[in-house]
Amino acid sequence: MKLKVQAKYIPLLATALVMAALYIAGGAAYPRFFSLSVLVNLLGDNAFLGIAALGATFVILSKGIDLSVGAVIACISILVATLVERGMPPGAAISVALLAGTAFGGAMGCLIHYFVLPPFLVTLAGMFFARGIGFVIHPQSLGIQHEFFRDTVVRAWAIPLADRVFFPFYATCYLLLFLLALVLAHHTRFGRAVYALGGNEQSAQLMGLPVARTRIGVYALAGFCSAAAGVVYVFYMQSGNPAACVGLELDAIAAVVIGGTLLSGGVGYVGGTFMGVLILGLIQTLITFHGDLNTWWTRIVVGVLVLTFLLLQNVITAMVRRRSRQ
Repeated sequence: MKLKVQAKYIPLLATALVMAALYIAGGAAYPRFFSLSVLVNLLGDNAFLGIAALGATFVILSKGIDLSVGAVIACISILVATLVERGMPPGAAISVALLAGTAFGGAMGCLIHYFVLPPFLVTLAGMFFARGIGFVIHPQSLGIQHEFFRDTVVRAWAIPLADRVFFPFYATCYLLLFLLALVLAHHTRFGRAVYALGGNEQSAQLMGLPVARTRIGVYALAGFCSAAAGVVYVFYMQSGNPAACVGLELDAIAAVVIGGTLLSGGVGYVGGTFMGVLILGLIQTLITFHGDLNTWWTRIVVGVLVLTFLLLQNVITAMVRRRSRQ
């Protein structure tokens, strides 16, 4: 009995195989690699990147791009740190930050749709704008001394799993947002509209789908995810930094591509992005376990993986076109 796999599932299957191979290779090479603490650190250390990649997934599914991710994370982190240090309650500061990120993303979506501007250039301008605003808010890194961040988030809200192993709250935030994104993409009308928009905008318009609302909503969602990643960055680092996360938008795009989402839009899975983030984390963890390798090998391996998955996507696209002609 032959097992047939649809072409659109091949990148997702390849991502799962790469992730499994890296994890098994790590366990075979290093006895402690399979330990629970390594798995917890893998999720915790990549939480803010993973949340940013969730927003990037929706943007790329809609056939767009967002280069402002890293700058927004840095801007939001220093905004939260500054507001809290000036006396604003943490809940209010986080709410302001999430609203600001969502509004910023929505504004970029409006410029892209109503003025028919290239997403690359609009989000590039957004990247410079957000980075500059971050330095205007506070020109250097700012630590947070509030007990909510120092004690509640780090200790009280961590979930004990084993002796001296705790599941951090920022990793919990990542998993919850991943589940919400999974439902939003695959089980809601908005998610179906995003796929239709990325597949063929003219067809989406002819079907009566709300193209303007969907595109603006996608960039607003991406802004929200970047803001949430900024808040999680503050949880993780216990500080805000306007110079942080330079180039993180490229890591987020790489995770989405490695996760099997086509850059041409309309095909991809949130679950694939989750695995793509874990693959990036596994590569970094393997290099850390090895000990004598330069951390820049992470970039080299990621570059090879991105090129490999881009070639795979081109092959799949050619296969689909050939079948449609037949």
